[in-house]
Amino acid sequence: MRIVGLTGGIGSGKSTVAEMFRELGISVYDSDVEARNLMSSSVQVKEAIVELLGEASYEDGVLNRAFVASKVFTQPELLKALNEIVHPAVRQHFTQWVMEQEGPYVIQETALIFENGMQDQYDHIILVTAPYEIRLERVMRRDQAKKEQVLDRMRNQLEDDKKEDLSHFIIDNLDLENTRQQVIKLHETLANQAN
Repeated sequence: MRIVGLTGGIGSGKSTVAEMFRELGISVYDSDVEARNLMSSSVQVKEAIVELLGEASYEDGVLNRAFVASKVFTQPELLKALNEIVHPAVRQHFTQWVMEQEGPYVIQETALIFENGMQDQYDHIILVTAPYEIRLERVMRRDQAKKEQVLDRMRNQLEDDKKEDLSHFIIDNLDLENTRQQVIKLHETLANQAN
């Protein structure tokens, strides 16, 4: 089973592209969703987060995402420490998930492949790109966030030109129909390579 990483900066449209692959019958693991699930369901992860960030990290056993974000996106050392708690748990969960899938390949949708030095864990990496200003507008609209909040998050990610050099495939996500055609073509390539 080939493992394909799907990445891109915040607001690039990773989730849109992931959904297009799902429509083609490919199993997609959403690392952000699963990380949030593990931060709410794993006793070990919860205990480690409380130890790192304090009791306010959870309200009635539910992750206080706003509190956690306010802490980690302005303090790189805390973000790194949080990632060191969550990423190994996600990796273990993903490995188990892969064993349960069928098909020519699976996709792991994850934002920080290169930032976390994970590129060697994939057979191929797809980078989704979109212009910086468009990404900024998308995230402000999607998250009802202020510009400075989004910029704080963007600063924690590598620039696209650095990621392009490290990726096997690039999907330019500006026009949805054009993006869909790129996904279909890439799916055919990946499915053929897996056979």
